[in-house]
Amino acid sequence: MKERIIVAMSGGVDSSVAAALLKEEDYEVIGMTMCFNLPDATGKRPACCGPQGIEDARRVCHKLGIKHYVVNMQKDLEKYVIKDFVYEYLRGRTPNPCVRCNQYLKFDILLKKAFSLDAKFLATGHYARIGKAQYSILNTQYYLLKKAKDKLKDQSYFLYRLDQKQLKHILFPLGNYAKDEIRNLARKFNLAVADKLGSQEICFLPDTDYRSFLKARIKKGIKPGFIVNMEGKILGRHKGIAFYTIGQRQGLGIAMGYPVYIVKIDPKNNQITVGKKEDAYKREFLVREASFILAPLKKKVAAKVRIRYNHKEAQAEIIPFEDKIKVKFKKSQFAITPGQSAVFYDKDIVLGGGIIDEERID
Repeated sequence: MKERIIVAMSGGVDSSVAAALLKEEDYEVIGMTMCFNLPDATGKRPACCGPQGIEDARRVCHKLGIKHYVVNMQKDLEKYVIKDFVYEYLRGRTPNPCVRCNQYLKFDILLKKAFSLDAKFLATGHYARIGKAQYSILNTQYYLLKKAKDKLKDQSYFLYRLDQKQLKHILFPLGNYAKDEIRNLARKFNLAVADKLGSQEICFLPDTDYRSFLKARIKKGIKPGFIVNMEGKILGRHKGIAFYTIGQRQGLGIAMGYPVYIVKIDPKNNQITVGKKEDAYKREFLVREASFILAPLKKKVAAKVRIRYNHKEAQAEIIPFEDKIKVKFKKSQFAITPGQSAVFYDKDIVLGGGIIDEERID
């Protein structure tokens, strides 16, 4: 019998080609699409799990001659992703919902559903790679999470919370391809989604406006407060800390004669501090909820650290610090933002990461 693989299909070109590649390798492929009962996006970029995405995934599966299932995960999205998204913004932090979606939905709940269908693997259209290595002493195999070949499309940043048990049953068929190669393959396989635009970053924001989303969800939790300078002098008022993020320059409504940036958000006092751009640079911060691919960190090590998806990783030391991890950059970095993920790399290998807890250590 052919080995069965479940492919998480969003209706986009990447997951569609992932399914086509595995079908070509003679696996028994089944497409599975998460449904969140969300409206389609109103902007140019489609929502990955909206009605159009589900229909596109169904059409691709029909073209490939494979089964297609739709799994309603609205309650799971609400419980594990949206609830945290709102909670973090209310406390002046800037969350990354894609990390939690991968951790709790795709590679936990969806992986278990794949097992329930007697599949050995769950495959996705992520641009990342999984490597294998051998413990010489124990003579056992372990798995590595690595960057994709296409460094501009690499998505390993969003996957750092995967562990050995999960990596053993995950496939990333696109890891060794560049994005333009994937589009060409989609045309070769005659897939209708070959020229479809990439999906928007946050699927549950149909108009990409997180502020409107928060307003609709929180009636009384968002309160105006003061904007102050580095010395504590009041410069103006903000509309609620949930609407702002570290490093933000636009929309502050303050005229200082020079550009000012948000350098601190204080949820306890409902206050935002602004300063010059150099004031938004920091060298040290703490990480909570640390997760490592192989084993917990026991001593200080040197690594490259990325503090947001589009940040160029920089040299740092990562150090065990009570129940957290301290990160100390060699050079100060701009807008280290609580709530975002800090991901640790050794060249192309993901060591692990965690949630930025404090942007500096006094």
